[in-house]
Amino acid sequence: MEGAADAWETLGMIDWPGFLAAVTLVSLIPGASQLLGLRNAVRYGPGRALAGIFGRLAAFVVLIGLVVAGLGAVLAASATTLEIVKWVGVVYLGWLGVQSVRSGLRPAGDDDARIVAGPRRGVGAIVVNEFVVAMSNPKALLLFAALLPQFTDTSAPGAGWHLAVLGAAYLVVELVVGLGYIGVGRRIGATGVPARTQRRVDLGAGVTFLGLAGLLAADDLA
Repeated sequence: MEGAADAWETLGMIDWPGFLAAVTLVSLIPGASQLLGLRNAVRYGPGRALAGIFGRLAAFVVLIGLVVAGLGAVLAASATTLEIVKWVGVVYLGWLGVQSVRSGLRPAGDDDARIVAGPRRGVGAIVVNEFVVAMSNPKALLLFAALLPQFTDTSAPGAGWHLAVLGAAYLVVELVVGLGYIGVGRRIGATGVPARTQRRVDLGAGVTFLGLAGLLAADDLA
């Protein structure tokens, strides 16, 4: 009981304002996951986009769990592990990019027709997409392994508990920011968008995914 009380007491020593400011900024930066959330909201509606976010959060729970267990720093220091994860991410982002570009370059039909967001793709596929994109990003592991320990004393009693609490706080921030991206996508797709605009969205998203894949491929993660 005394150890638990000490752990709770030392939570108050965490720089919460600094931590929340840092993780909010990290979450707000547009990346593959946030772009997927926005695109899913436009194409499939907010319900399926929200399910996708929980797939992303599930991946982050795994990564945070590795950090709490003390394996995060070990994996982050393993060049071989990071290279494997990196190229899985490159291939998957490249595949998403090609699929999206192909959709954006599909033959034009009636440009005046409006496409209303709807359940045109299974929830499972959307969740898996978000999970794999988040899990195959080596920078996510590096982020958690480097960021969370900065806001607590990892040598103090209850350090693992502190890291878990910080990780949970990050998940809440990620969910809130993700809902913001979904809200933007919902506004775009709520009343339908012209087919021409939808193709442009797909093309822009595809080019972005391919660009992110290229940047990741060129990054030595040093």
